[in-house]
Amino acid sequence: QVQLVQSGGGLVQPGGSLRLSCAASGVTFTTHAMSWYRQGPGKDRELVAFITSPHDSPIYANSVKGRFTFSSDNAKNTIYLQMDSLKPEDTAVYYCNARTVKENKEYDYWGQGTQVTVSS
Repeated sequence: QVQLVQSGGGLVQPGGSLRLSCAASGVTFTTHAMSWYRQGPGKDRELVAFITSPHDSPIYANSVKGRFTFSSDNAKNTIYLQMDSLKPEDTAVYYCNARTVKENKEYDYWGQGTQVTVSS
Protein backbone atom coordinates (compact mmCIF):
# COMPACT_ATOMS: atom_id res chain seq x y z
CA GLN A 1 0.00 0.00 0.00
CA VAL A 2 1.39 3.36 -1.04
CA GLN A 3 1.36 6.20 1.45
CA LEU A 4 2.88 9.65 1.14
CA VAL A 5 2.98 11.68 4.34
CA GLN A 6 3.93 15.33 4.10
CA SER A 7 5.31 17.66 6.73
CA GLY A 8 6.61 21.20 6.84
CA GLY A 9 5.03 24.29 5.40
CA GLY A 10 3.42 27.17 7.25
CA LEU A 11 3.55 30.94 7.21
CA VAL A 12 6.71 32.79 6.19
CA GLN A 13 7.59 36.36 5.24
CA PRO A 14 8.69 37.20 1.70
CA GLY A 15 12.33 36.32 1.22
CA GLY A 16 12.13 33.59 3.82
CA SER A 17 12.67 29.84 3.56
CA LEU A 18 10.74 26.67 4.25
CA ARG A 19 11.41 22.99 3.75
CA LEU A 20 8.78 20.44 2.86
CA SER A 21 9.20 16.72 3.44
CA CYS A 22 7.36 13.76 1.98
CA ALA A 23 7.92 10.35 3.56
CA ALA A 24 6.98 7.55 1.19
CA SER A 25 6.04 3.98 1.99
CA GLY A 26 5.22 1.32 -0.57
CA VAL A 27 7.24 3.32 -3.10
CA THR A 28 10.72 2.83 -4.47
CA PHE A 29 12.44 5.77 -6.11
CA THR A 30 13.86 3.50 -8.80
CA THR A 31 10.38 2.57 -10.06
CA HIS A 32 8.45 5.74 -9.25
CA ALA A 33 8.91 9.24 -10.58
CA MET A 34 8.70 11.67 -7.67
CA SER A 35 7.31 15.17 -7.98
CA TRP A 36 6.18 18.25 -6.13
CA TYR A 37 3.08 20.09 -7.31
CA ARG A 38 1.30 23.13 -5.99
CA GLN A 39 -2.12 24.70 -6.32
CA GLY A 40 -2.54 28.37 -5.56
CA PRO A 41 -5.84 30.08 -4.77
CA GLY A 42 -8.04 30.02 -7.86
CA LYS A 43 -5.32 28.37 -9.92
CA ASP A 44 -4.80 24.99 -11.53
CA ARG A 45 -2.40 22.53 -9.99
CA GLU A 46 1.06 23.05 -11.44
CA LEU A 47 4.20 20.94 -11.50
CA VAL A 48 6.97 22.51 -9.41
CA ALA A 49 9.82 19.99 -9.64
CA PHE A 50 10.38 16.32 -10.38
CA ILE A 51 12.86 13.52 -10.81
CA THR A 52 12.31 10.38 -12.87
CA SER A 53 15.00 8.36 -11.10
CA PRO A 54 17.31 8.84 -8.08
CA HIS A 55 20.26 9.35 -10.42
CA ASP A 56 18.72 12.12 -12.48
CA SER A 57 18.99 15.82 -11.84
CA PRO A 58 15.73 17.46 -10.82
CA ILE A 59 13.72 19.43 -13.34
CA TYR A 60 12.16 22.68 -12.14
CA ALA A 61 9.38 24.96 -13.27
CA ASN A 62 10.75 28.27 -14.53
CA SER A 63 8.89 30.09 -11.76
CA VAL A 64 10.95 28.37 -9.03
CA LYS A 65 14.25 27.69 -10.78
CA GLY A 66 17.19 28.96 -8.74
CA ARG A 67 15.07 29.32 -5.58
CA PHE A 68 13.75 25.81 -4.88
CA THR A 69 15.80 22.65 -4.46
CA PHE A 70 14.45 19.12 -4.82
CA SER A 71 16.35 16.42 -2.97
CA SER A 72 15.84 12.85 -1.85
CA ASP A 73 17.14 10.60 0.90
CA ASN A 74 16.94 7.07 -0.41
CA ALA A 75 17.73 5.54 2.97
CA LYS A 76 14.74 7.32 4.52
CA ASN A 77 12.57 7.00 1.40
CA THR A 78 11.85 10.68 1.73
CA ILE A 79 11.88 13.59 -0.69
CA TYR A 80 12.31 17.23 0.21
CA LEU A 81 11.60 20.59 -1.30
CA GLN A 82 13.80 23.37 0.04
CA MET A 83 12.18 26.68 -0.79
CA ASP A 84 14.29 29.84 -0.51
CA SER A 85 13.67 33.47 -1.46
CA LEU A 86 9.96 32.84 -1.16
CA LYS A 87 7.54 35.21 -2.84
CA PRO A 88 3.85 35.88 -2.19
CA GLU A 89 3.04 34.15 -5.48
CA ASP A 90 4.49 30.94 -4.04
CA THR A 91 1.50 30.78 -1.70
CA ALA A 92 -0.25 27.50 -2.41
CA VAL A 93 -1.05 24.05 -1.16
CA TYR A 94 1.92 21.85 -2.01
CA TYR A 95 1.56 18.16 -2.84
CA CYS A 96 4.08 15.41 -3.32
CA ASN A 97 3.37 12.81 -5.96
CA ALA A 98 4.64 9.37 -6.86
CA ARG A 99 3.93 8.00 -10.31
CA THR A 100 4.59 4.60 -11.81
CA VAL A 101 3.53 2.58 -14.83
CA LYS A 102 2.43 -1.03 -14.47
CA GLU A 103 1.25 -3.08 -17.42
CA ASN A 104 0.89 0.08 -19.50
CA LYS A 105 -1.31 1.74 -16.89
CA GLU A 106 -0.23 4.87 -15.05
CA TYR A 107 -0.70 5.10 -11.29
CA ASP A 108 -0.59 8.35 -9.33
CA TYR A 109 -0.27 8.63 -5.58
CA TRP A 110 -0.59 11.90 -3.66
CA GLY A 111 0.41 13.29 -0.32
CA GLN A 112 -2.21 14.99 1.83
CA GLY A 113 -1.06 18.48 0.88
CA THR A 114 0.48 21.17 3.02
CA GLN A 115 -0.24 24.88 3.05
CA VAL A 116 2.54 27.37 2.35
CA THR A 117 1.65 31.01 2.87
CA VAL A 118 4.11 33.78 2.01
CA SER A 119 2.96 37.07 3.48
CA SER A 120 4.24 39.99 5.48
